[in-house]
Amino acid sequence: MWSKRWVRRYVLLFALPLALSLLVVACIGKVSNAQSVRVAQSSPSPSIVLRIGHQKFDPLTLVKAKGNLKTRLKALGVSSIEWIEFQSGPPMLEALNAGSIDIARTGDTPPVIAQAAGVPLVYVGGSDPKDKSSAILVKKNSPIKSVKDLKGKTVALAKSSSAHYLVVKALEKAGLSWGDIKPAYLSPADARAAFEQGSVDAWGIWDPYYAIAQSQANARVLVDSQQLVKNRDFFLGYQSFVTKYPKIIKAIQQETQTVSNWAKNNPKQVAQLLSPLLKIEPSILEVVTKRRNYSFKPITPEMVAEQQAIANTFYRLKIIPKSIKVQDAIWKPST
Repeated sequence: MWSKRWVRRYVLLFALPLALSLLVVACIGKVSNAQSVRVAQSSPSPSIVLRIGHQKFDPLTLVKAKGNLKTRLKALGVSSIEWIEFQSGPPMLEALNAGSIDIARTGDTPPVIAQAAGVPLVYVGGSDPKDKSSAILVKKNSPIKSVKDLKGKTVALAKSSSAHYLVVKALEKAGLSWGDIKPAYLSPADARAAFEQGSVDAWGIWDPYYAIAQSQANARVLVDSQQLVKNRDFFLGYQSFVTKYPKIIKAIQQETQTVSNWAKNNPKQVAQLLSPLLKIEPSILEVVTKRRNYSFKPITPEMVAEQQAIANTFYRLKIIPKSIKVQDAIWKPST
């Protein structure tokens, strides 16, 4: 048996230091846990790389050139913006379907084609009408004087583009059917080459290619889009991205509308700003600016009705495989 003196010595020499050690460890653990909580609370949200699809000389191209969007989005966690240019809407929406871009701007027809194909898109905005910014062109010395004269002729156009619908409507107004022409489905660059070489009789196209052809390709306007189509811009988002980041979408809309208001009153400055970026003469860009707008507004019932008319027409012509309801793809922000 240990004496009381040995017990006291044990406590002083072994037990007390052990207790103190355990207390220190416990305190360190609490401090460590507290620090971990603080680190977790102060860690920033994962940075977002925003990928924007645009076409030559559209509203988003102008937003890019003005350069204020990045600052506006920084507070929302966007660390960088990737700008990806496409020649036309259909390949852009293929990229949207693949998840390669988050938001896009196209003409009126590509979203209809994409929705029918099951692309997970939502309409997040549209523009005011720009019904002077596309046309069907022929050569200045062409014997074709009216749309009726296109019967049996070869017409170049980008398949599933806004020009596709323009040509359909122009033919219908002239009493012709789609089967009365020979469509040549070509990208804008290839269509211009074919047009200049005389390989096609006419060309359905939009600005700035339309204005360039008037200036440089000896083109004459057979009919423009006035009184045929509204020819609006539409802004489209990848569904899951829009659902996750509605504030980013709204910020893009606000910045685009700010730029639109500036552009409306400063067509010469717009042309001068974009000319070195697009390698297009300022005089041509000024023409384009005057016959289009750069607005980004919420979707209206009128816009939905116009898009539904395109969908119904294309289903009737068997350009899309099934009937669709455009309203199903309209973004419904919660706030």
